[in-house]
Amino acid sequence: SSPSEPLSYWQNTAPALQLSTSLPSHVDILIIGGGLLGASTCYWLARNGHPVTLLEHTMPAFGATGRNGGFVSIGLDEPYANAIAHLGHETAHAILSVTLDNRTLLRQVIQEEHITCDYREPGHIHLSLSQEDLEVCTRSSLALQQDGVATTILAPSQLQAFIHTPPGSRIVGAMFTPHNGLVHPAKLVQGLLTAAQRHGAHIVRAEAQHLHHEKDAIRVQTNIGTITAKRVLVATNAWIANLLPQLKSAIIPVRGQVLAYEPVPPVFSTGVGVNLSGTGEYWQQAPDGTIVLGGCRTAAEEHDIGINISQPTMPVQNALEQVFPQLFPQLSNLHVSQRWAGLMAFTPDRLPIADTIDETSSIWVTGGFSGHGMPYGLRFGQLLAEALTTQKHPSELRPFRLNRKTLK
Repeated sequence: SSPSEPLSYWQNTAPALQLSTSLPSHVDILIIGGGLLGASTCYWLARNGHPVTLLEHTMPAFGATGRNGGFVSIGLDEPYANAIAHLGHETAHAILSVTLDNRTLLRQVIQEEHITCDYREPGHIHLSLSQEDLEVCTRSSLALQQDGVATTILAPSQLQAFIHTPPGSRIVGAMFTPHNGLVHPAKLVQGLLTAAQRHGAHIVRAEAQHLHHEKDAIRVQTNIGTITAKRVLVATNAWIANLLPQLKSAIIPVRGQVLAYEPVPPVFSTGVGVNLSGTGEYWQQAPDGTIVLGGCRTAAEEHDIGINISQPTMPVQNALEQVFPQLFPQLSNLHVSQRWAGLMAFTPDRLPIADTIDETSSIWVTGGFSGHGMPYGLRFGQLLAEALTTQKHPSELRPFRLNRKTLK
């Protein structure tokens, strides 16, 4: 990593994984990208006894996976009431179900494979700074309750159970979603890939540069040679258009910026989110006391949309440092230990893509998680592993197809 593109707190505190440098010439299934989606799909394929090779160009969890807030939430990236209004109840509920299944799977896999990644389920607090925001939360809370997810609307005075510093006057209420997870995302990916290796997966350090579709195979050019595969999954998120230029308008890179504060005694027991700017802020306190805080894209020109350099910038970083003083006036003595940025990939409708891009179903693609990939990772990996082996579309992936109306 270059000084202008610093690694994150997560990347700096995860153990290194040994990658192979020998590229096989022919494989059945090839996965390109060692973030959460590539690692998860690789894990499920290997666990189910399918030979699989994964290519990663630098280090596992190098992109958005290793640079995010470490939230494993449920539901969509917008309030559930709004999602129902946009997508209809059937689709919104189907997506909610994928994220609920994901959480169950994540618990199971972490336990079965003995993955050490600081996973815990303290819940999530969304802070409201206006009555309008609180009304949306209240509507979402009711809609979630009807679909079997219990949430609670809190008055500012009830926050002390979760936040050990008095809330400032701007906070008018909050919504608590129990059981939402927090994780060390880089350790999670290392753990999944280590488990995949144990189950027989081959993980290679190589950069895929070009895909050639041949009669009954795909030839992939890399920086260390050529590999031919029967089926390929492209899981490079913000970098997808480099390999699949036809998706350039569907998947747009967006830079997210984050900082970490030096460890302090416990203040935040849950993940926390707020809309201080139009694009949202989020933070968690890691078990070692470090606070990881991201957001404030509105401080950047064009909101950092279309940027493909993982470089933190002062306007956004300065805005991040103003978040806690505006919300928690008594929270002082915080010292920034690290600043970083990561590339997310947004779609026009803010929903991810998981689909095949050719008639023969030999090239699959997943990406465009729009800053909200952790809630899908394990379940999407399981469904994509099924798709790559059966060459059929699992019905659960229907909302994420390329031909959906909302993507146009």
